[in-house]
Amino acid sequence: MEQITLYNGVKMPIVGYGVYQVSKEECERCVMDALDVGYRSIDTAQSYFNEEQVGTAIVKSGIPREDIFLTTKVWVEHYGYEETKKSVLESMRKLQTNYLDLVLLHQPFSDCHGAYRALEDLYDEGKLRAIGVSNFYPDRLVDIASFSRVKPMVNQVETHPFNQQIEAKRWMDKYGVQMEAWAPFGEGRGGLFENPVLVQIAEKYKKTTAQIILRWHIQRGVVVIPKSTHKARMEENLNVFDFVLEQTDLNRISKLDKKQSSFFSHSDPSMVEWFVRMVEERKGK
Repeated sequence: MEQITLYNGVKMPIVGYGVYQVSKEECERCVMDALDVGYRSIDTAQSYFNEEQVGTAIVKSGIPREDIFLTTKVWVEHYGYEETKKSVLESMRKLQTNYLDLVLLHQPFSDCHGAYRALEDLYDEGKLRAIGVSNFYPDRLVDIASFSRVKPMVNQVETHPFNQQIEAKRWMDKYGVQMEAWAPFGEGRGGLFENPVLVQIAEKYKKTTAQIILRWHIQRGVVVIPKSTHKARMEENLNVFDFVLEQTDLNRISKLDKKQSSFFSHSDPSMVEWFVRMVEERKGK
């Protein structure tokens, strides 16, 4: 497995397994399958409600904890210094570990600065090997990188051939922040898997369109966390290190960029209100 090195020297696999939208019922089995086929990086989050299942799968796998790069994310309702610190310790309990390899702030809302200070202190205490953010647009990223003691090491954002985040990556590179792609396939929206350019390139290399997309990410230096509940597909997603896309093919893929989200904009006020409603509903429960 190829690895990237974060600016603090911590090594992170460039391909991991994500458990977003993996149900509690399936999560333990899926994580064990992923570890069995060779994944050594697992990405979860407080808002996925499957941290306990991830932790159980890692323990049952018998793989030494230090061989697994484990990521979780703090949800907005836990922002603010004290609540963030408490929530991360609770995530560690659920994940059955006394340290985490990476913890991210999941969204750029509410008291994210207070929450980030908690991550900085947990990092200083050795409970977190790396810290970062998720869904922070360039202005928010520059803000938190400039006014924090410890710059974010990772920014996990929506990135795929239809939304290539060229400008965002330029700012991340400037500040030494590693780009990580959630939805590296864009969840197949807009007919991504059937796109004629990607299909033609896949035929050329005798690979699937999914493998071409993952290889494109890797050659851009972007960490990917594809999710699948099928073991054969998990293996397929790891089988991307035996070929290299030629520059002409990279150029063709670069022209697919629509420069807009396939999901939603975090700068849309109505979407911010949607997140606020979600937080309030969860507090009500």
